[in-house]
Amino acid sequence: MAVKETVGLVVSDKMDKTVVVAVENRSSHPKYGKIVVYTKRFKAHDEKNECKAGDRVRIRETRPLSRTKRWEVADILSRAQKV
Repeated sequence: MAVKETVGLVVSDKMDKTVVVAVENRSSHPKYGKIVVYTKRFKAHDEKNECKAGDRVRIRETRPLSRTKRWEVADILSRAQKV
């Protein structure tokens, strides 16, 4: 069985060992043809609290870890830009 993985942007890191990751899906509208962006937010497990808001991460599906948490951070692809 294949493991589901997806790439998204960390939008919140305020919880302990949990981050909220926004994943964008772009698809063409069936009738009008315009590109529509759908955003889905997942809660992902971050064991060492390494992720910060703005990081691009790869998340992987796992067993249920809490009521809403079914994903874990596989690796950090890029860090947030410092201002």
